[in-house]
Amino acid sequence: MLHVLTCYFLNFKVEILVTNDITFITACKGKIPKFHKGEIIMKLKIACLQMDIAFGNPEKNYQNAEKLIEAAASDQPDIIVLPELWTTGYDLTRLDTIADKGALQTIEFLKNAAKKYNVNFVGGSVANRDDKGVKNTLLIINREGELSSEYSKLHLFKLMDEHLYLEAGCEKGLFKLDNHAFAGVICYDIRFPEWIRAHTTEGAEALFVVAEWPAPRLSHWRNLLIARAIENQCFVIACNRSGSDPNNQFAGHSLVIDPWGEIIAEAGADEEILTAEIDLKLVGEIRKQIPIFEDRRPDYYK
Repeated sequence: MLHVLTCYFLNFKVEILVTNDITFITACKGKIPKFHKGEIIMKLKIACLQMDIAFGNPEKNYQNAEKLIEAAASDQPDIIVLPELWTTGYDLTRLDTIADKGALQTIEFLKNAAKKYNVNFVGGSVANRDDKGVKNTLLIINREGELSSEYSKLHLFKLMDEHLYLEAGCEKGLFKLDNHAFAGVICYDIRFPEWIRAHTTEGAEALFVVAEWPAPRLSHWRNLLIARAIENQCFVIACNRSGSDPNNQFAGHSLVIDPWGEIIAEAGADEEILTAEIDLKLVGEIRKQIPIFEDRRPDYYK
């Protein structure tokens, strides 16, 4: 019997013909990678674009993102991550005019980049305007250039007046890339552990966080992310912005954290591309070693 399988190895898409005894590589984008029959690729290379966002200037931000994506793509990552509200920054009072209607411009921008570089995007979040208002929406684009998922920020941060200018979302941030289950949340969401747990109990192996986290609360940023990794036994990939706007200085310090809570990679305060490799095999190993998901007693958590 003949089967056709599609898999990904690093930055390559491979179509495989499988019989009972023989495996053939029939098509490959790029060089033919070495692999073993039956091997499941669990290691993913991540690139976080810690951008300095131009306040209220989408055109400038698209140009900067394009340069950073090109630079990141040269290292052949599997997933590129952008920060929160990277097209506009926190220019909330002008969102009626500068927000991306239906997020269409940003989606098209990310789709083109995904196909050009054969890379997945956790495409940060954008001010997404429709007839009902503006939402802070995270965009997931797969390496085929397809919009895989969207998530609009559930918890609005009143200290930065989000509730005055943004509408809250109501759906979970679960998504899949390269056949792995992930979750995406936005900034203030990480202060709500029950919201994160609602995603990992449904199988998310890694949590992607996009943010504009202020510098005065840098210690909270690091400690909360480490806690979310440990208590959910998952990788945490957190992409923050750098720089400042008229009202805030932002922390930078994007992080990649393993399921033990160990920091794999951390950026500084300035604009940079943070890269790291994660091995998703570790998630299953740790969840077997300390089976917290089996030992939960949710009937008492009310």
